[in-house]
Amino acid sequence: MSDSPDSPSDDTSMRALLGQTDYVRFWLSRWLAVLGVQIQSVALGWHIYDIARQTMDVPRSAFMVSLIGLVSFIPVLLLALPAGETADRHNRRHILLACYGAEILVAALLTALAVMNLASIPMLLLSAGMFGAARAYFAPASAALGPMLVPRALLPRAIAWNSLAWQSASIAGPALGGVLVAIAPGLSYGVALALYIAAAISVALIRGNAQPEVQPGSRWALMKEGLSYVWTNKIVFGAISLDLAAVILAGATAMLPVYARDVLHVGPEGFGFLRAASAVGATAMALWLASFPVTRKAGLIMFVSVAIFCIGTVVFGLSTLLWLSVVALAVAGAADMISVYVRQTLIQLVTPDNMRGRVATVSYLFIGASNELGEFRGGLVARFLGPIVAVAGGGAAALVVTGLWAKLFPDLRKADRLA
Repeated sequence: MSDSPDSPSDDTSMRALLGQTDYVRFWLSRWLAVLGVQIQSVALGWHIYDIARQTMDVPRSAFMVSLIGLVSFIPVLLLALPAGETADRHNRRHILLACYGAEILVAALLTALAVMNLASIPMLLLSAGMFGAARAYFAPASAALGPMLVPRALLPRAIAWNSLAWQSASIAGPALGGVLVAIAPGLSYGVALALYIAAAISVALIRGNAQPEVQPGSRWALMKEGLSYVWTNKIVFGAISLDLAAVILAGATAMLPVYARDVLHVGPEGFGFLRAASAVGATAMALWLASFPVTRKAGLIMFVSVAIFCIGTVVFGLSTLLWLSVVALAVAGAADMISVYVRQTLIQLVTPDNMRGRVATVSYLFIGASNELGEFRGGLVARFLGPIVAVAGGGAAALVVTGLWAKLFPDLRKADRLA
C-alpha cells in the first residue's frame, strides 16, 4: 500500500511515486489531455492558415494564425484571478471535470464545422477563445491538485514527471496532428475529442482528497493575497517575469506554419515535425532531470538555459534547412525545460497548499501571456517585416532581456538549492 500524500516518507524513488495510485491517474489524464491539445492546436493553426492563403498573401495569413494566441489569451486575462480563487475554495477534481466538459464541447464543435465544411476563420477563432476560457480554470486547478496527491518528499520528482507528461505528449501530438490534418482537419479534431473524454474519465477515477482548506475572506481579498505573495517573493516573481519577457520576444510557435509552407517548403508533415522538435529536446531533458535533478546553482543554471533557448530561436529563424531547424528547436526545447523545471519546483515547494491555486494562476497568467502574446507579437512583426525578422530578431532581443534580468534579480541569479 502506498503512503498517503500527507504521510512522511523518506522514499523518493520512482517506485514510490508509481505507488501513488491517484497521482498515476492524474498523470495519465495530463498526458491524454496534452496530447489532445497538441493535435487540436496543430489542426487549428494549419486550418486557419490554409483558409487564409486562399485569399491572402503570406504576411497577412501569418497574422491570421497569430490571432489564435490573442483570442486564447483574452479569456485567460479576464478569468485568471477568479479561476485561482476558485481552485483554492472548491474541489479541484470537480473543477477539472467541468473544464474537460467544456473542452469536449469545443472539440465536438470543431469536428462538426470541419466535417460539414462550414469552418471559417471567425468561427475557428471563436472556438479558440472558448477553449481558452476552459483552460483558464483548468490550469490553476491542475497545478494545485497534483501536489495534493503525493507526499512532499516526492514533489520534485513528481514535478519532473509532470513535465515529462507534457513534453512526451508534445512530441507525439504535433507529429500525429500533422499526419491527421494532412488527411482531414475533422479527423484531427475528432481524435482530440476522444482524448479529452479519456482524460476526463481518468480524473473521475481519482479518489483522494481534492478539497483545499478554505481560507476566510472575500473573493477579492483572497485574489489580492495571491498577487501580493508573488510580488513580494522576488525569486518567484523574477523567475515568472523572466519567462514572460523571454517567450513574448522569442516565441516562434505561431510562425511554424509559415516556415513549413513558405520558408522551408515541407508541407503539413514537416510542420508536424517542426512542432514536435522542441518537445523532443524538452522530453530528453525532462528524463535527465527526473533521474538527475538540479541540486546546486539553480538560479545560474536557469539563466544560462534561457540564454540558450534564445540562441536556438535565432538559429531557427535564420535557417533554411529542415534538419538545422529541427536541431535548433530541439536545443531550445531542452533549454526551456530546465527553466520550467527550476521555476515550477521553486514555486511548488515554497507555496502553502491553501494558496497554490492563486499562485498557480498568477504563474499561468504570466506564462499564458508569454505564449499567447508571443504568438501575436510574432504575427504582428511578420505582417510588416516578414517572418524571419519576427523570429530571429525576437530571439536576439530576448537574449538582451535575459542579461538585463540577471542584473535586476541578483537573488534569483544566486539561488542555489531547490529545497
